[in-house]
Amino acid sequence: MNRMKSLSLQTKLSLMILALLFTVLLLLGLIFTHLYSTSIEEQMGERALNVAQSVATMPSVLDGMKLENPSEAIQPIAEELRSKTGAEFIVVGDQEGIRVAHPLADRIGKHMVGGDSQRALEKGESYVSKAEGSLGSSLRGKAPILNNGEIIGIVSVGFLTEDIEQKVDQYELKVMSLIGTILLLGLAGGFFIAKNVKRSIFGLEPSEIGAMFLERNTILQTIREGIIAVDAKGVVTLANQEAHRMLDRPEDEVLEGKDILTILPNTRMPEVLRSGEAEYDQEIAIGHNHVIVNRIPIIQKEKITGAVSSFRRKTEIEALSRELSQVQSYASVLRSQTHEYANKLYTILGLIQLGAHEEAIELIHKEAIGYQEVVQLLVKAVPNPIISALLLGKYNRAHELHIQFSIDEESNLSDFPERLEPEKVVTIIGNLIDNAMDAVLTNREGERLVHLFMTDIGRDLIFEIEDSGNGVAEEEMARIFDRGFSGKEGEDRGIGLSLVKNALDYLGGYVTISTSRYGGAAFTVVIPKEEQTNV
Repeated sequence: MNRMKSLSLQTKLSLMILALLFTVLLLLGLIFTHLYSTSIEEQMGERALNVAQSVATMPSVLDGMKLENPSEAIQPIAEELRSKTGAEFIVVGDQEGIRVAHPLADRIGKHMVGGDSQRALEKGESYVSKAEGSLGSSLRGKAPILNNGEIIGIVSVGFLTEDIEQKVDQYELKVMSLIGTILLLGLAGGFFIAKNVKRSIFGLEPSEIGAMFLERNTILQTIREGIIAVDAKGVVTLANQEAHRMLDRPEDEVLEGKDILTILPNTRMPEVLRSGEAEYDQEIAIGHNHVIVNRIPIIQKEKITGAVSSFRRKTEIEALSRELSQVQSYASVLRSQTHEYANKLYTILGLIQLGAHEEAIELIHKEAIGYQEVVQLLVKAVPNPIISALLLGKYNRAHELHIQFSIDEESNLSDFPERLEPEKVVTIIGNLIDNAMDAVLTNREGERLVHLFMTDIGRDLIFEIEDSGNGVAEEEMARIFDRGFSGKEGEDRGIGLSLVKNALDYLGGYVTISTSRYGGAAFTVVIPKEEQTNV
């Protein structure tokens, strides 16, 4: 048993298929052999009986039985018929059972043996019997010889049981040869089937599959994202506990086997099954909750066999995003300030060492006033700490890159609606400012200028970001917000502006592109203050 457990799946399948095939073929062989043996006995018995009846009704036999010495007339007839019919013996006896014809002439005149002649001699019946005679065990056909209804003798025609068994043995040999041939073919077929089964399960053993199944279930039930998988027809094949909770379904409810549209009517999984294209970071409403969804098709051998959707509450992602944005903003501010002020301190140290004390004092005063003006403007115009931290970080980053980043003194963002998510605004403004800085860095002629204007007057928040770069080519304007499209060289490009477009779509806003007064591009962003969320 332990040795069987240690065998590979392919070997086990091959042996099991071979054992099953051998058992079935052996049973069929035994059944067919039994049926053949029975059939042969019946046929030989009927044949013996027919010959016996024919001999018993022959006129020459009837006439011979009336003679004083019947053997002289009947013996030649019996022997001739025996050779023609292939019978082992044809024995003719009188009404007392004394032989008058026998294949062995020395046994003529003696009593017939076997003890199976009474029914024919006493009752006049014709029948088939099996008995041990002078020539051995045989299958016999018995028929009475009648003369005007009077029993005057008996005819016994027999075939040796040994001859019948020999025919059965020959048949068994053929059957066993056939079984052996089929077993060899079955062994080859079993090996082929087992190999294909092993390939279809990626060469894994049952124990490995079991371990992976347990691991998969444990992972699915412990992650904090809802997971739903469907087959090619949109029928649910898997749903974890988190999916039940987010769909407000009891954990003991069986979702497997149900159509996904009956569970989640506004899902786009049928579209993913049709198109075969993955969808990432899409937002849909499930009841009163908004969730962020990823949908990925399952493709096997270039055929879509299903799809998997993972989703998580938007509030959880927003909380993580908020924390990350704050940390990134603070880190950016600290890094930029550290780098920039290190340069300034070295400059001041150099001026002091050169004795240029007035120039050192003037530089200190200028830097203090410039930075303080930006801080005061942000404190006054942008009460939201997340957006203020972002702009201060971008200001320091611009100084580090020797870019003149200015915020319009008329800017004001005091009326920032509570319904707006600061993270979305950070995504929009941060990516547009980064894009503007990249643009001015590629422009080696003229000043490197980036200008920001913000206003909350009216029913919209308006942001305008201008730069002194090379602007946006006419043919690029239609595609500039497409994910992956970029007019710049290098990897990981074409993401920032697509994030801007997604955030604006969510907030119900829009962006326009024009030529700035500095010769570069001017991006104008309009975000309505009132609720216009598009899900």
